[in-house]
Amino acid sequence: MNKKLIKPGNYFMNGNFACAEAALIAGMNFYAGYPITPSSEIMERLSYRLPQVGGHFIEMEDEIASMAAIVGASNAGAKAMTATSGPGFSLMQENIGLAVITETPVVIVDEMRGGPSTGLPTRVGQGDVMQAMWGTHGDHEAIAYAPSSVQEMFDLTIKAFNTAEKYRNPVIVLTDQVIGHMSERLLVKNYEEYEVIEREIRKFPDPIGKVHDFSIDYVPMVIAGKGFHYNIDSLTHDEMGYPSNDPKIEEMMVRHLVEKIRKNEDNIVEYKEYLTDDAEVLIIAYGITARSSIEAIRKLREKGIRAGMLRPITLWPIPKRKIERLSEKIHIIFVPEINFGQYSHAIREHTKLPVKEIHFPPGAVPDPKIIIRNIEGDAT
Repeated sequence: MNKKLIKPGNYFMNGNFACAEAALIAGMNFYAGYPITPSSEIMERLSYRLPQVGGHFIEMEDEIASMAAIVGASNAGAKAMTATSGPGFSLMQENIGLAVITETPVVIVDEMRGGPSTGLPTRVGQGDVMQAMWGTHGDHEAIAYAPSSVQEMFDLTIKAFNTAEKYRNPVIVLTDQVIGHMSERLLVKNYEEYEVIEREIRKFPDPIGKVHDFSIDYVPMVIAGKGFHYNIDSLTHDEMGYPSNDPKIEEMMVRHLVEKIRKNEDNIVEYKEYLTDDAEVLIIAYGITARSSIEAIRKLREKGIRAGMLRPITLWPIPKRKIERLSEKIHIIFVPEINFGQYSHAIREHTKLPVKEIHFPPGAVPDPKIIIRNIEGDAT
């Protein structure tokens, strides 16, 4: 293990620095980015930390180039990452699609702020939730984690790299300004306690004989510069990597891209429950809003309202089976978000219960009192 990595122990650290240090433990050795608040501290820290551990850092001219650079670096054998916020995330969407269709493992940190457009720099928002799933065009599945603490910012960054490698898919760490900028206790465990999935790379001459195999979820990557004469293309392509206009090839390729995630949802999806055993009212919340919701639940129970919470750690894929099971024993669902209703739409697809939205405009941490007032009005 590299001696320049952060040492095991307890730290008081902000979320952005925790993310950067976790990426290094995960084996990230290439970062390309363009500075944008509130994620800039990730880039700033890696600008000097990556050279210390033998990695490569490059500041690109914009987010389009940043995303293209990490796709290229990954195909050259690197573990690669970028970080941004809403405006930059919008610019990255086309090349996120490139990573999907070429099955390139990369990690994108999107630290949400208020929008639309340039919106509220360095003020909290949660308006990129649907964009994380549907931002790039065409059929695909997204994987996005939503940390609710500095500790989770650290742990989920490592997990994002592992998941990207396991499924050869871009993975998004969908955090928010408050989690990125807040400082709290961080425990860094002994290195051997962390699972780190290393890149499985094919050796030349190739025993498989083709770039892709659409019949199975995973084949090791073909890395540029290793002697392979294969084609890797953003167009619809066959298993040899060559472009095709055949609808049957399109179906095989897209079905493979979608099903390798859908078939493994039970292995990908993570969540936590709070006081759901006897709950009649369910809050579904993520990120910093989940922390406000915990305080609201405590006060509601003092008032005799049996509230509980489901906190999706994996926003995408949505924990649909858990929502369906909880819907059998509760009466109503509330979804507080720092937007005017996004994740609530996806939740409605998996329950017949009333789903009430609690809107918070971007710019401030949700007030538990507002959550309480909304729930008291409908649950009593």
